[in-house]
Amino acid sequence: MQEEKHVKRFAIALVLAVGAAGYLQHGGGVDAQQGPGGRGLSPEQQAALAAQDQLEKNTPQIPYDAVSLPLMPTGHTIGETEGVALNSKKHLFVYTRSGNNGPARGAQAAELFEFDDQNKFVKEWGQNAYGFSFAHAVRVDKEDNVWVVDEGANMVMKFNPQGLITMVLGRKDEAIDYLEEFLEDGAHSERGRNSKPGAGAGRPNSFGRPTDVTWDTQGNIFVSDGYDNSRVAKFTKDGDWVKSIGSRGTAPDQFSTPHAITSDNKGLIYVADRGNNRIQVYDNDLNRKAIFSNVRAPWAVCVTPPNAQGEQFLYSADAGGKIYKLSLDGKLLGWLGTMGKKVGQFYWVHQMHCVSENEILTGEAQNWRVQRITMKPGARNSTAGR
Repeated sequence: MQEEKHVKRFAIALVLAVGAAGYLQHGGGVDAQQGPGGRGLSPEQQAALAAQDQLEKNTPQIPYDAVSLPLMPTGHTIGETEGVALNSKKHLFVYTRSGNNGPARGAQAAELFEFDDQNKFVKEWGQNAYGFSFAHAVRVDKEDNVWVVDEGANMVMKFNPQGLITMVLGRKDEAIDYLEEFLEDGAHSERGRNSKPGAGAGRPNSFGRPTDVTWDTQGNIFVSDGYDNSRVAKFTKDGDWVKSIGSRGTAPDQFSTPHAITSDNKGLIYVADRGNNRIQVYDNDLNRKAIFSNVRAPWAVCVTPPNAQGEQFLYSADAGGKIYKLSLDGKLLGWLGTMGKKVGQFYWVHQMHCVSENEILTGEAQNWRVQRITMKPGARNSTAGR
């Protein structure tokens, strides 16, 4: 009986995966919602998709060049590239699902590598750290502290520039508790994507599959939390709990997998509300200021440093191969990219780092690589990124 259940679950998962892949190939977002009973998109969703298609037809396509970075960590390989970030020395940090030890989800699939500005391997950080389980994001703050967000361990960890862990937010479930609850007692999880609308408030100082981290101008910490809790959590710069906003749903201030988070120089917080195909914008007290619904399903977001005119821009990546450039008031200024495996194409951009207005780094979960994208906004639009 138990074996039969596993077979059925595998068959269902396979059908869902094939269906999702087919939808992606036709330009849809991975997390676009199905209609009642799984019967496809609702009329409202079809209308929204048609409007997005028309918007993109009327928006300039940005020409660009792409280079796949030759990253070779000593004694390792680059796996699913979940996180990419640069420090002030232009050293690249890659948080990757490439480990292969232990019983954790993905066999402790989390390793953090540093490369110099010539793409030469420098060192591995936090080797075998207790909080490394299932990599999701890496960020570097203005003081060159390196922060990793681990979805499997439910932890956010802060490394100082010397590699010492100086702060930990959250805590992973004890293995013995999991074994007792789910194997011995036969409990079934009611968390995550199957949660009822409105569920997922979460508890202070704990996470449910967190996804990303950012900071305001005062150093306060904001965590997108995440697959289970459907909220944004705020902490002081010293790690003390302040508040959170959000629950699972489609209304304003609700989320369906807040998958990434970033901030600008005014302290505004941009939350990639992936399952709802939108970005929600908040001030640093988590008061909603705007909603942008012109980027399909946002998997990754980043804000550029100010250009010579003091302007910043927001980039958002959809899993289907498109990257969008927006003004900070939400106007779609241009887009680039197609889905695929060739250099210059994208497949599940999981995190981006905005180097400048016209240069970004992309970490791809499906293509196991980091690409440097250099945009050429003054060039004639043709077959860019080929």
